[in-house]
Amino acid sequence: MAEWDIRKLHILRTLREQGTVTATADALRMTPSAVSQQLTNLAKQVGVPLLEAQGRRVRLTDAARLVLRHAEVVFEQLERADAELAAHVRGEVGEVRVGAFSTAVPALVVPAVRALRVSSPGVSVRVREAEAGEAYELLAAGEVDLALSLAAQAPVVGDGRFTRVELLADPLDVALPRGHELADVEGLRLADLAGEAWIFGGSGPWSDITRGACEAAGFTPRQGHSAAGWTAILAMVEAGMGVALVPRMAAAGRGGVVMRGLGADRPVRHVVAAVRRGSEAGVVVRRVMEALAGVAAGLG
Repeated sequence: MAEWDIRKLHILRTLREQGTVTATADALRMTPSAVSQQLTNLAKQVGVPLLEAQGRRVRLTDAARLVLRHAEVVFEQLERADAELAAHVRGEVGEVRVGAFSTAVPALVVPAVRALRVSSPGVSVRVREAEAGEAYELLAAGEVDLALSLAAQAPVVGDGRFTRVELLADPLDVALPRGHELADVEGLRLADLAGEAWIFGGSGPWSDITRGACEAAGFTPRQGHSAAGWTAILAMVEAGMGVALVPRMAAAGRGGVVMRGLGADRPVRHVVAAVRRGSEAGVVVRRVMEALAGVAAGLG
């Protein structure tokens, strides 16, 4: 029977996700030579080649992919063991590290923390603000226990490393300067704003969401200004410099901005909570997930 080493299997799985030995070493805080040595030792232990050269890079062999398919079951079971052991030792007491994108922190995480202080005072939450696309990276690396992200930023369908739960379909409203000719129009549609200057980031998830929503409405948005922070975006809208799509969770009152819903065809962004598969069995993680779901239900 082959000799299995969980640490080396984790390195092999990380190589599959990162694509190169150098990127794997960076992700695991190792040297490239140490990564290569560990993978060479693993191949000797299991008795099959795991890597093959492909130009200046390496690729996983079919045998390596077979090994990882079975290793995923082991990783999931180990997560379950960790979760159950923590529940046995600490009961309802423990800490959950939550990674969340900026607008989810005040809208979802903070109210959930307040609710937990009443319902589960032994549960503590440590928050790390992260871009929506970074949340899964932190989760996979073990740097957070629960990630709040957007469905559009999720890894490929079928990725078995995570358990995901949709929390909220957050409507996108259009922000118009007060006095805009369309600010009071009944039945406003996104297509009515095709000729406007739009304010959104030059790249990243919000750029993709804005472009995607406008293209679904039949036009390509003309970017008048680039900004990523909602304070800056709403300030420019207030000054009459353009219009913007703003998630309802992020909307903040500004006297010179009119927020308009877009009716039946309004775009939404889907907010999801994700954990490493198997860890959802943990009592403390489940408490935090339930608190977030409760807050999301209120917003919905």
